[in-house]
Amino acid sequence: QVQLVESGGGLVQPGGSLRLSCAASGFTFSTYAMRWYRQAPGQERELVAGISSLGWSTNYADSVKGRFTISRDNAKNTVYLQMNSLEPEDTAVYYCNARAPSATQYWGQGTQVTVSS
Repeated sequence: QVQLVESGGGLVQPGGSLRLSCAASGFTFSTYAMRWYRQAPGQERELVAGISSLGWSTNYADSVKGRFTISRDNAKNTVYLQMNSLEPEDTAVYYCNARAPSATQYWGQGTQVTVSS
């Protein structure tokens, strides 16, 4: 059974940091590119960051470049999103996504991130 379980969300003040984790099981993690998406109320889901299957390449949305860092540990079947200098505009539900070269993909259930004073 495929599972992607996000954790690490919560309430943080502007300028603060959070580290999201996504633990994967039920598929060959090291063969899947991993991505973090987010969706704010009333808005479409948007791609935040992505990392290749072996971690050699990453990409980021312009809005988070220089503040967020995506990484993965294939030995632990886990992908991370380190979020620094958080802004109220970063408030959203953050979703973990796994995508195979065949285009098969899986989604996590999401974790809420709220940036507010």
